[in-house]
Amino acid sequence: MESELHSIGALSRASGLGVGTLRYYDSAQVLAPAWVDPQTGYRWYRPDQLADARLLARLRRVGLPLAGIRAVLGAAPGSGAGHQVLDAHLRRLEDGLADARRELSLIRTMIDQREQPMTTTPAGLRLAVPAGELTAALEAVRFAVGSDPEQPSLAGVLFEPDGPVLRLVATDRYRMAFAEVPATGAPEQPTAGTIVPTPLVDALRALLAAGPAEAVLTLGGGRVRAEAGGHRIEGAALDFDYPDHRAVTRLEPRHRITLPADELRTAVATGATRTLPSGPHGADCEVSVLVPTPDGRLAVAAGPAGGPGIAVNRDYLLDALAAGRPEQLLLELGGPIAPLAVRSPGRPGTFSVLMPVRLPEAS
Repeated sequence: MESELHSIGALSRASGLGVGTLRYYDSAQVLAPAWVDPQTGYRWYRPDQLADARLLARLRRVGLPLAGIRAVLGAAPGSGAGHQVLDAHLRRLEDGLADARRELSLIRTMIDQREQPMTTTPAGLRLAVPAGELTAALEAVRFAVGSDPEQPSLAGVLFEPDGPVLRLVATDRYRMAFAEVPATGAPEQPTAGTIVPTPLVDALRALLAAGPAEAVLTLGGGRVRAEAGGHRIEGAALDFDYPDHRAVTRLEPRHRITLPADELRTAVATGATRTLPSGPHGADCEVSVLVPTPDGRLAVAAGPAGGPGIAVNRDYLLDALAAGRPEQLLLELGGPIAPLAVRSPGRPGTFSVLMPVRLPEAS
C-alpha cells in the first residue's frame, strides 16, 4: 500500500505545506490522509490529494480563513460554491484595503497638523464676501447640519477662513457638505474656524434674502457678527472642537459618472429600496444602491445581499441632490464601504459626501 501513496514528507515537498501544517489540517478535518500507519502514526496520502494540497497552500497565501478553506475543498464539482467563497473573501480584502487607506489618509492629515498647526481665528477677523455666493454656499451645506443633542459640536456650520476663500462645512456624521466662497480679509494660513450655531445660520440666510451685494462677517473671540444691506445680526459661536474634515476630502473613487441632476433625482425617488437599520441610533431607513453600469452610466437598485455598488440612505441622497439645485452632477463612487461624493462640475469646492450603508452578506 505504501508504494501507492505519498508519504507526508513527500506531500510536504510537492505542495509547499510544512509537515506540521499538514498535521494541523488533518486534525482540523480539512485534508485527512488516506491511511495512517497504526504502529508509527505516520500519515500517507493518495496521489490525487496532491492537487488539493497545492490548492490549500494557495488559499492559505491569500489569508482565507479555515472555514472558507474547508468550504472550497468540500464544494461539489460544478456547484460554484468555491467561487462564491472566494468572491466573498475578495470583497472582505477590498473593504479592509479601503479601511486601511482611509486610516493612512487620516494619519497623514494628523502628521500635517503636527508639522503645520492651524492658528486660532483671531478676534475681530473681518471678511467681505459676495452675498449671493454666500447664500448659495449656505444652501449647499444647511441640509447636513447635525441635530443630535448628544453631538452639540455638530449643531452648526463651520466657517473656516483659508486664504482667498471662506470654507463652510456641515456634518451630522452620516453626511458632510462643503462649500467655498471668495473672501477678502482672510489670513493666508488656514485657521481652526468658527462654529456658527444653527439658529444664527438661519438668521444669516434670512438677512441675505433681501439681496444685498456684499456681506461682512466678523469672526473670532467666541462671537459671530454679520452685516449686510444696512442690517446686522450677532450671536455667540459654539465653543467646541469641530471634527476633522480633511481626511474625508481625500477620496479615491473607482468611478466618476457625470449625469443630469434631474435624471438621478427621479431614478432615486422612484427606484427600488431596501429597509435597513442604518439610520441615526440604528433606526430603520430606506436604502438605495447605486451601481455603475458597463456603459458608464448608473443604475439604482434595491441591492442584493453582497451585490456590487454602494448603498446609501435614500433620503440623505435626495437631500444632497437638492442642495444648490445643480443642473449637472458628478458622482464619485468607491467600493462598498467607501464614501460617495456628489459634486457640481465647475464648483470644485462645493460638494457633499455620504457615508455608505453596509449591506448584509449573502447567506
